[in-house]
Amino acid sequence: MFRYRKSTSWFASILVFGSCASLAWGQPVSPTSPTTPGTLLTSPPDEGLKTVAAGIRWNDLTPDAAPKNLTLEQLLDLAARNNPTILQAQYQITGSLAKAQQAGLYPNPTLAYVAENIGVEGTAGEWQGAELKQRFVTANKLQISRDKYLQRAKVAEHQAVAQQFRVCNDVRLHFAKTLAAQQILALQKELLKTAEDHLVTTREMFNLGQANQVDLHKANASLRREQLALLQAENRIRREFFQLSSLVSVDLPYQPLIGDLAIQDGLIDFDLAYERILRESPEILAAHSKLREDRITVTRENVQWVPDVVVGGGPGYNFETSDATAALNVMIELPIYDRNQGTIRQARSDYSRQQNEIRRVEMQLRMSLAEQYEQYLSAMQHVLTYEEIVLPELKSAYETSLKSYQARREEWPHVLHAYHDFTQRRIELIDHLLQKRTSEILIDGYLLHGGLNAAPSPTPAGHIDATPHPR
Repeated sequence: MFRYRKSTSWFASILVFGSCASLAWGQPVSPTSPTTPGTLLTSPPDEGLKTVAAGIRWNDLTPDAAPKNLTLEQLLDLAARNNPTILQAQYQITGSLAKAQQAGLYPNPTLAYVAENIGVEGTAGEWQGAELKQRFVTANKLQISRDKYLQRAKVAEHQAVAQQFRVCNDVRLHFAKTLAAQQILALQKELLKTAEDHLVTTREMFNLGQANQVDLHKANASLRREQLALLQAENRIRREFFQLSSLVSVDLPYQPLIGDLAIQDGLIDFDLAYERILRESPEILAAHSKLREDRITVTRENVQWVPDVVVGGGPGYNFETSDATAALNVMIELPIYDRNQGTIRQARSDYSRQQNEIRRVEMQLRMSLAEQYEQYLSAMQHVLTYEEIVLPELKSAYETSLKSYQARREEWPHVLHAYHDFTQRRIELIDHLLQKRTSEILIDGYLLHGGLNAAPSPTPAGHIDATPHPR
């Protein structure tokens, strides 16, 4: 119990007791308390905010006009229509389909004018005429080439789906982070008001001889720390919202978000999640599609050495004999030295490498899943314990401390400390809810993230890609 001076004990007790009225469950503490006339306070309690740091701020968080309260569905729709990486991934599909079209086109014929022995015996030439040549492609090469690039287009389709998951997962992640930042900001304001109330109380106690200069310095330092925590919470909201607007690729002015961090989905099973990822992950499906493309590539390179047949011929006139004649020639390349041996080996190496790539992707996904599942499980354990035990116990401790103060059995700083501890744990619960939600999003979204990284090419680095006429 406070030891008040006789001249001010009754009035001071009313003043200090009055400051607890705003400490009800879920309500912020009153930022200031009225002071007794004639006390020795040297500055108003809100002067702790008038610092250099308080003036260094980001732009105002006040929404333009009436707040729209953005929802997750609206943001996902904006991202699907505007995120450039999704459009890039779609153009990669178009590019692969265009290559398939080009690879299956038949070679153009060639038309030539032929003049032989011009000027012989004073004539225009022994023979002059037109010659048309056409290459006839053998061994079904064109169809195999087209099949190869059609299969590559399927790889690009899986990668486009993966890119959509990356973007959507990141939008969900930053939406959750912005929601958490909004909730933490509200609690930080409560902590700041508690620190202000604590400073007022300490000054009153100092004026009554129940606190010393050390207590005043500590109270003022605590107020400054809470001020910095509030500024940091404001900065965090701005950062998360601007990152969110970057992912949807629209310059959105700040608007409050509406949603819930505590989504109850039941406990995720590690083995079932891993089986689902191996069965459905776009990365795994893309790797298997690439393996089928490499198998077609091996087939295509195995028939590349089969020579095409070039047929040429056309009508002409023999000026020496004054006869109308015709010419015909058939050409074929003899595969004596070059039978495409090196390229066949390269294609087979790519195929073997892709077989191991599938295993590498599986193990990489297992490693990422293990990391996310550990964080998910730890966050779930914290959330359940905080909701069932920690917060109810701290709430009861605060309410009991408040009742003891009202009965004049406990000092006011103890009530403030209980409320501060209770609010701090509520902030920790939000952090754990955010971690749980983050892991849930990534596990449900096949562990894909990086919504502003360019979609990978359907042709991995180092793989064969014959140009300019694709095969």
